[in-house]
Amino acid sequence: MTVFFIGAGPGDPELITVKGQRLVRSCPVILYAGSLVPAAVLDGNTAERVVSTAELDLDEIVALLLDAHSKGQDVARVHSGDPSLYGAIGEQIRRIQALGIPYEIVPGVTATAACAATLGCELTLPDVSQTVILTRYATKTAMPAGEQLGDLARHGATMAIHLGVRHLARIVDELRPHYGDDCPIAVVYRASWPDEERVTGLLADIVDKVKATDIERTALILVGRVLAAEGFAESTLYAKAQ
Repeated sequence: MTVFFIGAGPGDPELITVKGQRLVRSCPVILYAGSLVPAAVLDGNTAERVVSTAELDLDEIVALLLDAHSKGQDVARVHSGDPSLYGAIGEQIRRIQALGIPYEIVPGVTATAACAATLGCELTLPDVSQTVILTRYATKTAMPAGEQLGDLARHGATMAIHLGVRHLARIVDELRPHYGDDCPIAVVYRASWPDEERVTGLLADIVDKVKATDIERTALILVGRVLAAEGFAESTLYAKAQ
């Protein structure tokens, strides 16, 4: 058997990969992050057992994986977005490796990609930014040395900040010295879900704009000049041959 760590995408059930959907529909056991993965992602499954792991701890999850292993049953372990980003799969993999349980990671569409899509922009533009930094705001888990928001902001690159909307005012205070008050920023709540909500503005006014909404969690922050760039150079990709 194999445990397949599957990225279900950001929310829209059509944004799961073909491979991910095939595995969800064919694996006899499904363990899914019920608080983040919409039920529609599981449509068409023929599983004998479907379990939401939203209320389970790591030991309980591993016990279910071990039980499936003992029965020779493949497991679709479904996570939101791409499981390699803030998916907490590392600790699961460490446990099942010690138990000799095979696994495979199936990539998914990231929340960052979904936010760029709904904002209608490219995150890398010539002469504006050729780098995208994906990070999170430090709360319960400390950030490693050199990864504080101010350290990363010095690059001036496009930045996607996870798990930070409740601390938006602090985040803006750390970004402003490096990006400037006039730098565009967007807060996207539940990108690609039916109740998606977008708030766009500048570092100077985004805090007040978000306060006027009910957004308190499940939102991604995107900041960078690419969000409102106009006079950027054209790439060489489609340039006429010289």
